Amino acid sequence: MIRRSFRMTLKEGKLEEYKRKHDEVWPEISEILTSSGVTNYSIYYDKKDNTLIEYMELTDDNTFDQMEELETIKKWNIFMKDLLVTKSEEDASPIVDELLEVFHHN
Repeated sequence: MIRRSFRMTLKEGKLEEYKRKHDEVWPEISEILTSSGVTNYSIYYDKKDNTLIEYMELTDDNTFDQMEELETIKKWNIFMKDLLVTKSEEDASPIVDELLEVFHHN
């Protein structure tokens, strides 16, 4: 099992809308996550600095890394663009920093 974690920045005052949109996540997004080898996926919010921490467990790292190129993911990023700090005005992809795992216990 592969574990990965990422950090994104939520724009000020957007937590409730972010939660609502994820309560109504598109079925296609769930299907893509599953077919990309994601078996466990959670997002946590840190109110100190509006940081979102993604944690996921995967069976296949290679498939997951190709998800950003899928049209449905691009549409989801546009749908979420007003809530997250993004790469640019033209690129709706959120700025995502991968976190380094320093300890794990089973």
